[in-house]
Amino acid sequence: MFRTIKQIARVGIITETAKLSGATLKHYTTLQRDIYSVFGRALGVRHVDAGSCNGCELEIHALNNAYYNLEGLGIRFVASPRQADLLLVTGPVSRNMLAALHQTHDAMPEPKWVVAVGACGIDGGIFGRNYASAGGVDAVIPVDAWVPGCPPQPEAILEGILAALVKPNAHTG
Repeated sequence: MFRTIKQIARVGIITETAKLSGATLKHYTTLQRDIYSVFGRALGVRHVDAGSCNGCELEIHALNNAYYNLEGLGIRFVASPRQADLLLVTGPVSRNMLAALHQTHDAMPEPKWVVAVGACGIDGGIFGRNYASAGGVDAVIPVDAWVPGCPPQPEAILEGILAALVKPNAHTG
């Protein structure tokens, strides 16, 4: 333990510096204010994995760390679709997930937004449409924004969430 303390004293604490410029920080502050003014509370996001490889989920989880600070923007993940304003769907929609995805979408209160994340969420990716996959999310439920990539970076997912709120049928990339 003393060796670690000595090393910290000698080298200092090394952390990655935030890539946020002054304009981006101003945009984040404006965004946080807008979310609270529109909803009167934090934006609730419900995530559904419709059959993905979990690559997109790792990037979504990165949004919750201190570096991206999604909660600080006024966006939080919720456990129930009844508390959600936005549905974040990853993966090609497997036939086994059709009913669950419909039920989740139907349980959400109006107004509601849907964001398809990743190449698989957009058009089924390498799986496409087949006996086990219904293809992309928009083949099953209406989608407001698409986030391309395999997997997309956390910044792109955040941009997709914001694009869905700003205008329907938005495409980031």
